[in-house]
Amino acid sequence: MSLRRVFGVVGLVQVFVGLAMVATGAVALVYGEGDAPGFFLAAALTVAVGGALFLFGRFQGDLSPRESFAIVTFSWLAAGITGALPFLFTGAIPRFIPAVFEALSGFTTTGATVVPRVEALPHGILFWRAVTQWLGGMGILVLAVAILPFLGVGGMQLFKAEVPGPAPERLRPRIAQTAKLLWLVYLGLTVLQILLLMAGGLDLFDATTHTFTTLATGGFSTKTASIAHYASPFVQYVFILFMYLAGVNFALHFRAATGRLDYFRDQEWRFYTLLLVGATLLVAGVNLAHGPYSMEPRGVEVAFRESLFQVVSIGTTTGYVTADYEGWRPAAQMMLFILFFTGGMAGSTGGSLKSVRVLLLLKQTGMEIRKHLHPRAVLLARVGKRVVREEVLANVIAFTILYALLFVAGALALTFLGADLLTALGASAAAVGNVGPGFGEVGPVDHYGWISDPGLAVLSFLMVAGRLEIYTVLLLFHPETWKGRG
Repeated sequence: MSLRRVFGVVGLVQVFVGLAMVATGAVALVYGEGDAPGFFLAAALTVAVGGALFLFGRFQGDLSPRESFAIVTFSWLAAGITGALPFLFTGAIPRFIPAVFEALSGFTTTGATVVPRVEALPHGILFWRAVTQWLGGMGILVLAVAILPFLGVGGMQLFKAEVPGPAPERLRPRIAQTAKLLWLVYLGLTVLQILLLMAGGLDLFDATTHTFTTLATGGFSTKTASIAHYASPFVQYVFILFMYLAGVNFALHFRAATGRLDYFRDQEWRFYTLLLVGATLLVAGVNLAHGPYSMEPRGVEVAFRESLFQVVSIGTTTGYVTADYEGWRPAAQMMLFILFFTGGMAGSTGGSLKSVRVLLLLKQTGMEIRKHLHPRAVLLARVGKRVVREEVLANVIAFTILYALLFVAGALALTFLGADLLTALGASAAAVGNVGPGFGEVGPVDHYGWISDPGLAVLSFLMVAGRLEIYTVLLLFHPETWKGRG
């Protein structure tokens, strides 16, 4: 492995982050709240260091798989550090570890915050929080692959290492073309949601920041009460629609934009949609039968809307809130907790296991049951018309076990650091799945600011590992990664 090549690309990614800080500094200048100098200073340092690393590590040729995994992990860790600079330089978050946690929560689209009262932040910082999530949603390195032709071949390795899901899908033969098309779809949905939210009464700033964090399935809001701040049913249904769309494979959106409506033919899409619909009906039924909604004049519509919102928000790992679900009946809460581990489709901006893995696990379970009835039968797992190879099934099972172990290890570490059991389980699940709000003292109306620096460091690692699908990060701890050139 060539660390020079690795740091060259990592430096280039930080130049992108620095340029995003410049754009955010311009927004801060417009609002004149005194935070613009902090952004420009942070941008200057980030671009200078990133540019120096890029010039030091400039190269031609392909990247090896090992170099690609290292680039992706180091790029995200470096983005967390440089992304924390605006928080530090403006005084919005004056301590280093909480500032890095906030930045990583943005770039990984987790949406967990250490800020108790979000409205107290200046507009520049609020916009920066949204920008980190929007960039992290589709992927900083996917943007680099789309823009930079010299990463064209090696870019496939970066693309595979960063894009969530078992097998990233090519839309065009050249991976740079695929990355461009994904970003075009992302931009198109961004413009559409901004227009709809403005039609619902939000100003341009709130519509833009919330759109950035919706399509990234991030969940950062400019309001402490999150989307509960907006009482308009129209606005909340717009959020529900775009959270759902963000949880769909963006390749399906691209095909729809070119006239091919493949949604209904895609088995993962059907599973993802039916899971959200079924969970909504169960949660709404419990809430309407046993919750406060039964005492309200508009109980049915409110119960349905708030249940649908929270199911889609948690199920796509967005993490927005319109209701304090910790006040719901245990059955409704349990349904939401299960959704912490499902996530959106592969190729979406959602986190967690992904619907396709859950679907394959269910198929594998069904096959094992049938094998006990028909020991000599040759059974094949299929997703749609495609036969799933045994090595893919083995990978899914191994990944799920590793995911569960990481979740348990994270919860265990948090209990050692003083968190109660419910909070530790909720925080670990929310961090690994990039969900944001959890249970206990990190619930939908709480924040992470009370957690100690070691606890925030643990959660930061879980967020990055979850966003990069675990293997990419853990491979750096394997001795063979650092041997040889392959």
